[in-house]
Amino acid sequence: MDQIIQNRVRIRLKTYENKLLTTSCDNIINTINRTKAKIVGPIPMPTKRKIYCVLRSPHVDKDSREHFEIRIYTKIIDVYKPSSTTIDALMKLNIPAGIDVEVKI
Repeated sequence: MDQIIQNRVRIRLKTYENKLLTTSCDNIINTINRTKAKIVGPIPMPTKRKIYCVLRSPHVDKDSREHFEIRIYTKIIDVYKPSSTTIDALMKLNIPAGIDVEVKI
């Protein structure tokens, strides 16, 4: 069990657009499958919602308000027993703008 945890790379993807997230996850999975490393995922995490309440008018009509919502989509991909070619392929992968990528070894 300790060897599996030590030989793991965790990739966490965050974005505001769900379609962009699924296409980038597919690209990552295809590159990892070409190098024949073991993959677990993509694991969807719960969607975080941030709701902002704004007054429509700054001086009058306090009862009139607008609500804005931002949704943050996240997915996790675990790569077990990655080789050096797997890591090189992931570094050369072109990920579109708007996606936050965190890699933990």
